[in-house]
Amino acid sequence: MDFSQFNGSEQAHMTKVIEKKQMQDFMRLYSGLVEKCFNACAQDFTSKALTTNESTCVQNCTDKFLKHSERVGARFAEHNAEQMQGK
Repeated sequence: MDFSQFNGSEQAHMTKVIEKKQMQDFMRLYSGLVEKCFNACAQDFTSKALTTNESTCVQNCTDKFLKHSERVGARFAEHNAEQMQGK
């Protein structure tokens, strides 16, 4: 983003707002991942340790979630690039 039209304090404020939004987005993504994988994989509450099946499930769940997020991000970037070329 180009903040050159803003003065120094406005630029600093906008940077803080964007950083806060990015952190909120990351925390929402992380919380969603934890909730989804916990609900899908946690089966045995008699032990603090994960079973082999739970551990494998968590690994597969996180891999799939992150690959999906990467793919969505790539498609979003492609869409934005197409929109910018159309202007």
